[in-house]
Amino acid sequence: MLMQRLLAALVLIPVVLIALFFLPITFFVAIVIIICGIGVWEWTQFLPVTTRIIRYYCVIITTLLLAISYYLLSNHFVYLLFDYSLILGLCWWLAALILVITYPKSAKFWQASYRLKGLFGLCTLFPFFSGMAILRSIFYESNPYFGAFILLYVLTLIWATDSGAYFVGRMCGKHKLAPQVSPGKTIEGLIGGVVSAMLIATVTSCLFYDGLFFGNLMIISFITILASVLGDLTESMFKRAAGIKDSGNLIPGHGGILDRIDSLTSAIPIFAALLLLIIP
Repeated sequence: MLMQRLLAALVLIPVVLIALFFLPITFFVAIVIIICGIGVWEWTQFLPVTTRIIRYYCVIITTLLLAISYYLLSNHFVYLLFDYSLILGLCWWLAALILVITYPKSAKFWQASYRLKGLFGLCTLFPFFSGMAILRSIFYESNPYFGAFILLYVLTLIWATDSGAYFVGRMCGKHKLAPQVSPGKTIEGLIGGVVSAMLIATVTSCLFYDGLFFGNLMIISFITILASVLGDLTESMFKRAAGIKDSGNLIPGHGGILDRIDSLTSAIPIFAALLLLIIP
C-alpha cells in the first residue's frame, strides 16, 4: 500500500505542478471541473441511486453549471455568487463538524434522505470549485503565477498534514481520534500532521512575509490544516454510512477522486474565504 501511494504521488505531483504553472487559467479550471464531475459521480454512491443514467445526469448537470458559472465570472453578480459560495462552504463545514462529532446519532437525520445527501454534495464540491478558481485568479493580470503559488502553498500544507498523520499514526498512534467515523485515525497522527504542516507554514511565512500578514497567514494556515482533517473525516463518515471502503479505484493506493481531494474540499474554500478577508 505504501509503495502504491509513493508511486501515485510521483505521478500526481508533476501533473499538479504542470496544471498550476504551465496551463492557462481556463484549462486549469476545466481540469477542476472534470475533477468535480468525477467527484459527483462518486458522491452518487452515497445516494440511493442505482441507475447509471441518473448518475450521468447528475454529473452532466453539475459540470455544465460549473462551466457556465466560470464563463460568466466577469459578471459582477456571478463574482458575488462565487464569494457567497465560500460563505456557504464555511457554513457547511461548521455543520459537517457537528455531524462528525455526533455520528452515528447524526446519521438518523440525513442517512435516509437523498435530498440532504445531494445537498451535502453540492455544499462540498461547489465551494471547492469556487475556491480553486478564485485562488488561481488572484492578481492574475499583474502576476499570472501568484495564484498558482498560493494554491501550491495550500496543497503543500495538506500533503504535509496527510503524510505527517500517516507516518506518525503508524509509528505511535494509540488513541483513536474518531473511532465511530474512521477507526484508523489517531490523535497522535493528528498532532503529527498538524506539526508537520505548521513547520512548512512557519518556514514559508518567514521567507516570504513579515509583520501583520505573517501572523494572519499562520492563523489561516492553522485553521486550514484542521479543516483538511475535517474534510477527510466527513467523507469517511459518508462512506461508512453507505458501507463503502473507497469512493473509487481510479488512483492506485489512494482510491477514488473523492478519497484524494476530501481534505481539499474543506481546506480550499476555508483558506480562500479567510484569505479574502485580509486581502483587499
